[in-house]
Amino acid sequence: MYGTVHRSGPRLSGSEELRNNGVVKNVGEAPAAPAEELATGERSTRNRVARSILDHGPSTVAELAKRLGLTQAAVRRHLDALVADDVVAPREQRVYGARTRGRPAKVFALTDCGRDAFDQSYDALAVDALRWIEQNAGGEAAVAAFARDRIEAQAEAYREAVEAAAPEARAEALAKALSADGYAATARNAPVGQQLCQHHCPVAHVAERYPQLCEAETEIFSRLLGTHVQRLATIAHGDGVCTTYIPHTTPSASASTAGRNPA
Repeated sequence: MYGTVHRSGPRLSGSEELRNNGVVKNVGEAPAAPAEELATGERSTRNRVARSILDHGPSTVAELAKRLGLTQAAVRRHLDALVADDVVAPREQRVYGARTRGRPAKVFALTDCGRDAFDQSYDALAVDALRWIEQNAGGEAAVAAFARDRIEAQAEAYREAVEAAAPEARAEALAKALSADGYAATARNAPVGQQLCQHHCPVAHVAERYPQLCEAETEIFSRLLGTHVQRLATIAHGDGVCTTYIPHTTPSASASTAGRNPA
């Protein structure tokens, strides 16, 4: 699906660690036995550092060390790794009132990537917004209109990629364009046609409640490829991959008959 409503990976509550510990890598640490146990401890402490910044705002090394009961040297080591992974970023501390002598202490703040590692409840917000549209702005037809307009606005880059490709290479071009936006898409040959597979859907949980998102996507695929297409499976419907069948037909096939998402 198009959009960035939902970030991939398991979501965590506020009391849990950073989502996707792969983001918080072990950089430049000396191996010790057992290495796996040490790495787990390092990740846990690093997550505590990031969580403390989330809870308390931009923080100095000294503030973090005091809150977490760590040495400043240990805090700096964890911050270096978090900066390398784009979870936090250093910046000059804002000073309100009269400045004291010397340079302001450096503080560390979460980046957008770092904030996204914590649960943001984007799915719930999106579902609430679509429910409001459904109940107050025209029912299911209004939700469908929203889904179509949203995809139309975001599909221009895909349209350019498809139109620049030869007819027989358009499915592959669309897959590459989708992959560039994080949808891990592939195109492969199938009996009398091709299959476009999307291995990631950032709005899958929202589409479970509002399949109009899947239907609008299927329709835009049909128009982009100039042929009837059929949606065979969706992640939102519980399948492992969103799969769209593209038959070998002439471009004159009606896009209005695009296959609907299974419900």
